[in-house]
Amino acid sequence: MDENAIAIMSKPPTRFSPINLDPKAAKLKRLRLFSRLLDRAIPIPGTNAGIGLDPILGLLPVGGDFLGVVLSAYIVIEAARLGASQGILGKMTLNIMIDALVGIIPVFGDIFDVAWPANERNIKLLEEHLQFPHRGKKANSWFVLVLLAGLLILAIGIAAFAIMVLKLLLGALTGS
Repeated sequence: MDENAIAIMSKPPTRFSPINLDPKAAKLKRLRLFSRLLDRAIPIPGTNAGIGLDPILGLLPVGGDFLGVVLSAYIVIEAARLGASQGILGKMTLNIMIDALVGIIPVFGDIFDVAWPANERNIKLLEEHLQFPHRGKKANSWFVLVLLAGLLILAIGIAAFAIMVLKLLLGALTGS
């Protein structure tokens, strides 16, 4: 060995900032941030609650609840890519459905959106799966497609319902 190699090997290793090269960890971190943006981005002073993009979008007639379902479905897609089981994906989809269906009720639905952070619940389900990945059967592509189709149908149904209610309200106000 030459002297330079010995000198380099005898020095203590330099300190590098810890980098997690696990792609699942990086994706989970992004999903956590995304769910926080959707559910609790703006803290409510004096409480443990917050308001995110999902409850704010819910205030928009017709398109708000539709967009909320579509954005929440992204977390389900990413969970499937991370290998989540059918049971976990089913629970995640149910959380989104509950959030969307109760969310269409004026005023109460908006309060419920703050109290029921469906996306954060879904991240917790995903984290639980990633800790114990061998529980449950991994979802296949067809299962995920059926869940996403169901969420899309729900989103379209919610938008159609909102349009019908708006037409009824306009008809009542204008007398036609």
